[in-house]
Amino acid sequence: MTVDRAGSGPVPRVAMVLAAGLGTRMRPVTNRWPKPLIKVAGRAMIDRVLDHLVAAGVERCVVNLHYKAAMLRGHLEKRDDIAVAFSEEPDLLDTGGGVAKALPLLGEEPFLVLNGDMVWVDGPTPALRRLARRWDAGTMDALLLMQRSASAFGYEGMGDFFLDPVGRPRRRREREVAPLLFAGVQVLHPRLFEGCPAGAFSLNRLYDRALEAGRLRGLVHDGEWYHVGTPEALAEVHSRILPFHSVSDR
Repeated sequence: MTVDRAGSGPVPRVAMVLAAGLGTRMRPVTNRWPKPLIKVAGRAMIDRVLDHLVAAGVERCVVNLHYKAAMLRGHLEKRDDIAVAFSEEPDLLDTGGGVAKALPLLGEEPFLVLNGDMVWVDGPTPALRRLARRWDAGTMDALLLMQRSASAFGYEGMGDFFLDPVGRPRRRREREVAPLLFAGVQVLHPRLFEGCPAGAFSLNRLYDRALEAGRLRGLVHDGEWYHVGTPEALAEVHSRILPFHSVSDR
């Protein structure tokens, strides 16, 4: 861990960005480009994610690759502000399997994991620093950034979680509507993966195990969050992002 540049607490030195998916809902755009390379307001989504990491002081990032891997690798190798390593997936491993395969590259300390195909704008304090301040390795194996479902642009589901006043989550039950959804940004401890299955599996399996053990926590994002799920959403997200002066608008 390293001290936050603002002196506000520990920030993981290492992150993983999940970028291996097929982006099927974004076709035909993803017939040509992997979804993380699609530009929103003039900048690729994965570059916006890496910009947040750089601003938070993260030193090294692992990116998993599958669909159009050479294109993503070529693009990311041009970055000179953060060290990028790659975890190739000849077969898709889903979120949990992808992180588990990359564990040797991530080290033994807590690390960040972020989706490479979403966009957020920070509130008064950057989300990654807020997560770092909230993280407590003594009581947590996973800390998830959550977004209010009602204000999540492009989201049409029933939500994922409820949170109690101290940040302990509960999954929504059948036919319930939950006020919060997982925002695709998290801090994980390597011990979360002890005894995990081989091959492809979802991180949700490990969240549920941590939830049962009382070691899953959530933090509500206080800025803007955008799910860029379809080609039709791109133009509207573009118009909404432009007025914000975030770390990614450069």
